Amino acid sequence: MELQILDHKVGIDAGELVSYQVGGYEYMHQKGSPGWRSTDTEMFPVIGPTAEAGFRVQVSRANAIQDQHGLLRELAYETVSKTETSAIFLKNYKSGTVVENSKYPEKSTARLLIWPFDFQFRKTFILTEKSLEIIFTVIGERDMPFMLGYHPAFKLRSSNPKIISPGRSIDLSEVLEAGSRALEVPDCKDITLNDEKGVNLKTEGFGHFMLWTEVPNMICIEPITFYPYAVPQAKLHDGFQHLEGTREEFKVWITPQ
Repeated sequence: MELQILDHKVGIDAGELVSYQVGGYEYMHQKGSPGWRSTDTEMFPVIGPTAEAGFRVQVSRANAIQDQHGLLRELAYETVSKTETSAIFLKNYKSGTVVENSKYPEKSTARLLIWPFDFQFRKTFILTEKSLEIIFTVIGERDMPFMLGYHPAFKLRSSNPKIISPGRSIDLSEVLEAGSRALEVPDCKDITLNDEKGVNLKTEGFGHFMLWTEVPNMICIEPITFYPYAVPQAKLHDGFQHLEGTREEFKVWITPQ
């Protein structure tokens, strides 16, 4: 699926942002390139690893068995609507539904995942002449606990890219050194990647970022509601926020520079 306005083109594959080009210049990491097998994904209803806690996360009811970054990524998007410059995708989950874990058995010992709350997760793309807006809408039961993270990967071309946040300049070497834990950028809603060509991310609702890569040709710049390594895995529930009313929106604007 493709969205286009002027020389801005966006490629979407089953709800995943796989391409963002302006004038033929590709900003997104491509599948098959070293670093990561995806281009974007969402982390929900938890962010971070859970193996050390036996894949169990404390919630107010029943069992919550979650692998790293939650079970949302195991669900398939359905297409709700599509225009030349916008698209909406939806995932539905029924409380207590058992979900097969794609990480099992090669990368995880948890075969089945489960969450004790109903929810819908909507992902909306809106392409303009200046930027790509992505809106995440969480629809569910009042007071449902959750964390949310967006995990897009950007292509790197220069030998010394910089990540700029208010009051801080981050070298790629710092992100590589952080390894699998990812580098926290707390209390930040606006961040810029300075590479061969730059790209800016502004957010609403998230509040923080974390940066991850293990290779020099890509970087993940991830808006998050909570940095999961701030607490032991058994205390991951300390990072939950609770759904106000029955829906909340979180927004990301990706703007080529």
